[in-house]
Amino acid sequence: MQHGRISICAGPAVLSLILGLWGITREHSMWRDEAATWQAAHRSLAEIGHMVGQVDVVHGLYYVVMHGAFALFGDSLVTLRLPSVLATAGACALTALIGARLSGRWVGIGAGLALAVVPAVQEYSQEGRSYALVLAFVALATWLLVCALERPGAWRWAGYAGAVLIAALLNWFSLLALVAHAVTVVCTRPGRARCTGWALAAVAAVAGALPLVLASRAQADQVSWIKPLGWSTVLGVVITVTIGALCARMPYARLTARRRDDAPRAHVSLAAVALPLCAVPQIGLAAVSLAKPLYITRYVLFAYIGLALLVGVLLATIARRIKAHPRVLLPTALALALLALLPTELGLRRVDSRVDDVLAAAAIVGHTRHTADGVLYIPAARRDTALVSPHEFAGLRDLALAQSPVESGTLKGIEAGPHDIEQAVLSAQRIILVTDPGPRHAHSAPDHAKQRALDKRFVRRSVSVERGRQVSVYERMK
Repeated sequence: MQHGRISICAGPAVLSLILGLWGITREHSMWRDEAATWQAAHRSLAEIGHMVGQVDVVHGLYYVVMHGAFALFGDSLVTLRLPSVLATAGACALTALIGARLSGRWVGIGAGLALAVVPAVQEYSQEGRSYALVLAFVALATWLLVCALERPGAWRWAGYAGAVLIAALLNWFSLLALVAHAVTVVCTRPGRARCTGWALAAVAAVAGALPLVLASRAQADQVSWIKPLGWSTVLGVVITVTIGALCARMPYARLTARRRDDAPRAHVSLAAVALPLCAVPQIGLAAVSLAKPLYITRYVLFAYIGLALLVGVLLATIARRIKAHPRVLLPTALALALLALLPTELGLRRVDSRVDDVLAAAAIVGHTRHTADGVLYIPAARRDTALVSPHEFAGLRDLALAQSPVESGTLKGIEAGPHDIEQAVLSAQRIILVTDPGPRHAHSAPDHAKQRALDKRFVRRSVSVERGRQVSVYERMK
């Protein structure tokens, strides 16, 4: 039994590891979201606790995990992203096991391989954020749900509740998977005892996550940048769910696993597990986004587990129809998929695949800092450039900063008032400005003060734009 499971999940896990390790440093780049992880995880546990009381409470557990990773393995881009690589490999292995348990060995292997090659999964498997870990724990929760529905036991329901809770503590949007699981339970009709077991586990998980959900409401402005649903997003959801629904109608998706023993079991079909997991999170978050924009693919990345399971069904069905052995069809389909996606895969591993690169901007500052005596950031969030690479800013005075990020329990620190900022700017001779390329829109009073003082008394001597960030050198007019 154990050997059979290893042979099922080994291929998907190894493929995921290879794809995750391929170009893992992204040409030595780090974008702004990863910079938040980097600086937060380098704080002490007490400092992380202080910070999540002000900002990023939804990522608190992940920052603690990464704090431990940096402490054990040192701080590097590989350490930053390796937990996501390993988590994605685990998710692919678990997806393979779910498919194999419900519809047979080859459906499972096909599903695990399909999840590994999904471009969005590849993207977040190489990112120093929590989404790949959420993917892994939702996959684990789904696996435990299937096991518990087929043969219930207290430890299975406890494990299921724990997996759902950990996923929620990493990002509570994963509770949409719990809604999908509720649909699975309804479709399966497993009997009163199993329904009660699931309900108790679900209540325990939600109760454990509720303090985080409530605390995050006070920090809702952190997602105010999310744009309303666009037609491209709606079309993507419709296409994904439609493909899943069509695959769910195939015979392999409606089979229930046969067992050799006579123990009573619920009849769990792959369609009842996979289609809700594919559809409910995407449709649910899209529906919520009609009232408050929240839809971002990474928030429901785990929905691809359901899609991958249904793709596994499709591959098994094709193999039967064309009378090709899965040992031949699956490697062929995998090779064709990787070849077709090669431009996307290469693009995901380039530095320009993300919005910006804080390391490139810091390197520019490092080359020019000897000519300046002060530094400004517009907006203040661009201070992450210095927080990730403080050695590149050695000797530069942060002219606007009143309280450091660590001391204030924030990611960007607390800046002084407009008058104090203007006075500090006027006391400098040469200033480095780190900002975004293109027209600048100062949205806060401190930013207005910085720009006003620069425009009034300084002239720009140089400007460098590199990988989504702009570094300018200003000299005071005589």
